[in-house]
Amino acid sequence: MNSKESLMILLSSGSGKMGVVFFLALAFISITVLVLLPLDFGSQQWNNPTKWADNPKSVPPVWMQPFAGSDAIQHMKFHTSEPVKRTSEEAIYNFSYDYHSSTPPTFISFATSDIHFLKHPPVLIVEVHRPDGKKLRLLQTVVRGARSGEPLPITRYGEVPLRILLSENQSTLDLASDFLREEFSVDHTTEQLRGNLEELVFGTPTIHDPSKYTPLNGQYRFEIRALLRDHQDRIGQVNLVVGGNHYGIIGTDAIGRDLALGLLFGFPVAMIIGLSTALFSTTIGTFLGILSGYMSGKTDTLIQRFADIWSNIPLLPILIFLIFILGQKLWLVVLILILFGWPGLTITVRSMVLQIRTGQLVEATRSLGASGNRIMFRHILFQISPFVFAQMIFFIPTAILAEAGLSFLGLGDPSIPTWGQILESSFRTGAVFLGYWWWVLPPGLLIVMTAMTFVLLTLGLEPVINPRLRSAKK
Repeated sequence: MNSKESLMILLSSGSGKMGVVFFLALAFISITVLVLLPLDFGSQQWNNPTKWADNPKSVPPVWMQPFAGSDAIQHMKFHTSEPVKRTSEEAIYNFSYDYHSSTPPTFISFATSDIHFLKHPPVLIVEVHRPDGKKLRLLQTVVRGARSGEPLPITRYGEVPLRILLSENQSTLDLASDFLREEFSVDHTTEQLRGNLEELVFGTPTIHDPSKYTPLNGQYRFEIRALLRDHQDRIGQVNLVVGGNHYGIIGTDAIGRDLALGLLFGFPVAMIIGLSTALFSTTIGTFLGILSGYMSGKTDTLIQRFADIWSNIPLLPILIFLIFILGQKLWLVVLILILFGWPGLTITVRSMVLQIRTGQLVEATRSLGASGNRIMFRHILFQISPFVFAQMIFFIPTAILAEAGLSFLGLGDPSIPTWGQILESSFRTGAVFLGYWWWVLPPGLLIVMTAMTFVLLTLGLEPVINPRLRSAKK
């Protein structure tokens, strides 16, 4: 049977068609992710908290926002490098934000980068113009000045931007306290305002209980002014973030990481783990099985006894010991899965070779003077190749599930986001008990669906391996 006939038989069953479609989808997503995301995504972005500083923490996806009703808050990120007005003395940036909710935003942050000045450092002022006509100053800070002997022009925040979480900034709380006293005759200390700044910015104190705030819906205008001393002074980038309670396609975790990106990066990682482990384990097991079955004698006894002993060594204690010594590395997990994945296939292949080597084809080939290597890897291997190929496909979900289980136990590589790692972090931070389903269900479903893809392929390949099933079908 050639490859075309095998493919036709595979596609003739429903399980085979579904398995092929799912596998092509997995391959397409994996290739796309490898093209769009950097290979060092895990170490440079996923495990870098500053990358996710502007994201809300532990929030559901945006498509759940309509179900939140009046409690839904739009998450907004404002970025610009061009001021709406620029003079020799100041640069002005404006951002508009429509607020229509019964709950305040989760946080407000301001960031700037690439500030260049000649002599005098700029003064940065952040103000919000409310729908009730009142103006609240949120920040007034001076950029760090020049050091002695520092060459001109002075550059600040070129590599690491200046980021200020206004919700926790002491000077912002002082300004908010003054605003309450002047505009509403309410005397609150900064400690009383800490944690409630967003309620004040987007609301007004109630008459009967000034410690509580009534939401003030409408359009807010954030104005950022940079007071400059020279016409050559400039601000490179200005960012303002108003935190919402919904974000992304999948949502975020406890440190604001976009779970959609982590889950997407898990596709090529899962495929690499599964394919590499299955390929090498199958190669080792097939080679030793053919050698054991064809050579017989002491070679057969040695290989089979070694396979029996090796298959009974407990995998988990060995893995824990090696990870403790060598560190939590993904290549180590894959290597261990390969080293412990071949004995079962070796024993099975050996029993098949014992029957094939006494057949007429092998006897005729031997009588023609063919060498043992040619008989083993030219004739015997091709007779058992459908079974070996099916076993290799079946090994793939086993490897993926094994890595996910080890990562869930905290034995995976923390520098690379995998579905098992995401599940482990969700359980470690109590996402299940807090009801953060978007952090638990998607990685679990992806693990199951990926495993089912290769199970369906294996079921579709059964008629290719077993001729009796083909005849029964007909």
